[in-house]
Amino acid sequence: MNMEIKDVLDKWKEFTLTNEQGMSVSILNFGGIMTKLMVPDREGNLENVVLGYKNYADYESNPNFFGAVIGRVAGRIQDSSFELADRNYNVEANEGDNHLHGGSNGFHHVVWDAAPFQNTDSIGLKLTHRSADGAGGYPGNVDITVTYTLNNDNELLLDYAATTDQNTPLTLTNHSYFNLSGDLKSTVQNHHVTMNSAAFVELDKALIPTGNVTDVSGTTFDFRAGRALSEGFTDKSEQHKIAGNGYDHYFLFEKEGNVVVEDKGSGRVMIIETDQPGLVMYTSNGLDEGLELNEGSSRKYLGVCFETQAPPASLHHDGFPDLIVHPEEPYHKRTKFSLRAE
Repeated sequence: MNMEIKDVLDKWKEFTLTNEQGMSVSILNFGGIMTKLMVPDREGNLENVVLGYKNYADYESNPNFFGAVIGRVAGRIQDSSFELADRNYNVEANEGDNHLHGGSNGFHHVVWDAAPFQNTDSIGLKLTHRSADGAGGYPGNVDITVTYTLNNDNELLLDYAATTDQNTPLTLTNHSYFNLSGDLKSTVQNHHVTMNSAAFVELDKALIPTGNVTDVSGTTFDFRAGRALSEGFTDKSEQHKIAGNGYDHYFLFEKEGNVVVEDKGSGRVMIIETDQPGLVMYTSNGLDEGLELNEGSSRKYLGVCFETQAPPASLHHDGFPDLIVHPEEPYHKRTKFSLRAE
């Protein structure tokens, strides 16, 4: 195993963790951003399977949130406000009237304290940050730790931990765009996804949850037996049109969270396991075109995000998994990405 540390733009550091199989992940201390994930295909060729900028300076704005840690609340908060203990809180409206991904100064723009580590069969990076009471409009001093661990079984584990001194909304995720074809050889239209979800959350035209939970049966949102993502790109239903002819929806898991993503061209398979109650699957329907990425130019459907998290809809609607964290109950969530080739 090996770790390389590189200075970036005279103000950040990039940590590259490599296991004994040759798989590697590169992470910036700025935003906790995963800039590259090098994974072998069925022939053993190591290629990058996440979207990242060719020029590091582009991460300073990063409107697409490539690879970043998202918080305090991942997703959209309706009307940029919420009520907690009979008090109303206002957060930044950074997407129309609504609050998106922690606001313009969310965790994706934080320079985290970074501490690399190595164990017998794994190598990792621990990122820490204190979000002060009132930061972004949120209550409570929150101490956050995000740990990336790469082991010799080609598993990448993301552990999220936090403590707070006040009740506060908190749900963290990683916003990497995956493309298992390797080095952006194709879009993700032929990626085959299997997911144990029987219901998704309906969106309005501003991509805000309506509060309605929709049964996936008989729709292109039913991934229980697996389907190609392209089926949602071409389907004419209203929910796909609202999302820009694709997916940008929260899926509620049945029992444990488990997703399998397959790319037959490369042979790569990614298994996602999480203790979160669901995830947002976003198929880059609104990805800006013409951005200079590591292996080429950006375009629609070039990546797919699996944003494992609790739903912000719970701040305005009953019946959803809660995302309020309490001082007496520390936050701890894990998402594991297992990579292999067939």
